[in-house]
Amino acid sequence: MSDAGSMITEEGLQSLHAELEALEGEGRREIAERIKTAREWGDLKENSEYHDAKNEQAHLETKIAKLRERISLAVVVEETPTVDGAVSFGSTVIVKDPQGSERKWRIVSSHDASPAKGLLSADSPVARALVGRRAGDEASVVLPKGETVLKILSVE
Repeated sequence: MSDAGSMITEEGLQSLHAELEALEGEGRREIAERIKTAREWGDLKENSEYHDAKNEQAHLETKIAKLRERISLAVVVEETPTVDGAVSFGSTVIVKDPQGSERKWRIVSSHDASPAKGLLSADSPVARALVGRRAGDEASVVLPKGETVLKILSVE
């Protein structure tokens, strides 16, 4: 099996392709225009606008290269939980923490993750602790604040 960092949903992969297309198209055009305008302002040695635009161009090209690599390594994974009821990629899981608070998360790729929206990266310590467990199980998770135990209430 591939590592969790390369797992992505079909929707997530389409999003990466759209982002890459925007950066390679409009992003590059905007930077080229800024460089052209800054060049027209004269001496390039002391032209901070030119240097800023060139720096942004380098950052843009780095981002494009990283996106291309991410796309080339991407492994599209169906978001279907395992039939045995265990937490897996794509599962929605409800847990209770030691204070009695309930949380609902869906296990997704790191690209699709948004903890505030209940979308938890499969790479996260919490997701790694939950994967393979079933409703009724407890999972110990080491977090920056210390270790905690989550009780799994349900898996969909």
